[in-house]
Amino acid sequence: MRLTMKYTLPAKTKLPKRDVVPHQLKLGKKWNEYHGSNNWEGLLDPLDEKLRVEILRYGKFVESTYNSFVFDTSSPLYGTCRHPKHSLLHRSGLPGTGYRLTKNLHATSCIRLPRWVDKLPSWVSKQSSWIGYVAVCQDKEEIARLGRRDIVVAFRGTATCLEWLENFRSTLTQIANISSDDFPYPQRPMVESGFLSLYSSSAQRYQSLQNEVREEISRLLQSYGDEPLSITMAGHSLGAALAALTAYDITKTFKHAPSVSVISFGGPRVGNPSFRHEVEKNGIKILRIVNSTDIITKVPGFIIDDHEDGGNHVASPGALSTWLQKFIVEITQWNYANLGSELRLCSENSPIVKPNKNVATCHELNTYLHLVNGFRTSTCPLKVNC
Repeated sequence: MRLTMKYTLPAKTKLPKRDVVPHQLKLGKKWNEYHGSNNWEGLLDPLDEKLRVEILRYGKFVESTYNSFVFDTSSPLYGTCRHPKHSLLHRSGLPGTGYRLTKNLHATSCIRLPRWVDKLPSWVSKQSSWIGYVAVCQDKEEIARLGRRDIVVAFRGTATCLEWLENFRSTLTQIANISSDDFPYPQRPMVESGFLSLYSSSAQRYQSLQNEVREEISRLLQSYGDEPLSITMAGHSLGAALAALTAYDITKTFKHAPSVSVISFGGPRVGNPSFRHEVEKNGIKILRIVNSTDIITKVPGFIIDDHEDGGNHVASPGALSTWLQKFIVEITQWNYANLGSELRLCSENSPIVKPNKNVATCHELNTYLHLVNGFRTSTCPLKVNC
């Protein structure tokens, strides 16, 4: 989901250049901790400086997907990537990352619009669009700093009409190919219908996002699987939801998948408690970066169970009677669960964001990068206020 097509903050968040990153920001042998092996325990409050740099770095990969997308509905290239693959990172504001883009990714909606829509501009019914990319770290110095070779999969948020319609298909649907019935919840693993549609649907020109990712990850694992390797999904809004689905799919598809984690900026809920159970069982680590004033992080559905996850307590929004819980679970299929560990931020603490507070500003990716850049501890949520 993306509510506006331009950032509302006056300045971009800057990162250290790769060749001047201080020695103390090298991850080295502790890279697994920064990739979530311990659910980022002890690194979030106060926010560890190395982790801050990593979160902002992955946020910039996500930002490059927005910078590379053709938003102009009057252009015949609407919905495509504006840059060639070999120069995308450089031309979208990410020179010198040490990564090489290896695969463009596309999402397809399965929604079929009525025939009268044919009379409207073609962009209204655009079925498939460029949504992100896969890139792999190739620079020896950056690999040494990271402590391993890293594969990043970056996703943008909602941009097209059909993606918006998919967002509103908020009822849960079962995931295919689940062999075990041993779930501690009434339902089998289920995820939001629209997100799954965008992940698994194909079109005449493009195969599904699922197959694009599988093929590229398979190729990269064959090339680099004999060395320390990680896969990091990064996404904003709809992209954060797709990142979680992609991470789950990779761990289910590849028996010996490397460490897989998700950096989620302003992501909506994705699935039910059984899906959360599957995510945890498969060792997927998810860091949800949440602006408490961002309504997108509070939808879709309801949360009706308490859950202790990675030291973060996810609570039910008020006590619900038994009959209402049964109605939500069995009839509406809107029983959702939050995933992973949470870094909670608040734009109310920012003198830059608060005066311009609106739904769009609270959800913008650049708002998230600004808040991460300034966050210190829960008692000092933004360094300018401390």
